[in-house]
Amino acid sequence: MLITVNDEKKECSHGTSIADLLENLGIDKRYVAVEKNHKIIPRTLFSEIQLQDSDNLEIVTFVGGGWY
Repeated sequence: MLITVNDEKKECSHGTSIADLLENLGIDKRYVAVEKNHKIIPRTLFSEIQLQDSDNLEIVTFVGGGWY
């Protein structure tokens, strides 16, 4: 099936969860926020929510900063 991740088309198999996708992309789920079809997904649901054909995901990585 075909999904969109950060405006880039990606193929994934049926039954793929958000957690599976993040692992396949090499992204640590502890440091990201995921929006699926314009809804923020709680991190606790990443393993439960399966992706569907044509889903649109935005994955945002947290970046630290501060004063020196």
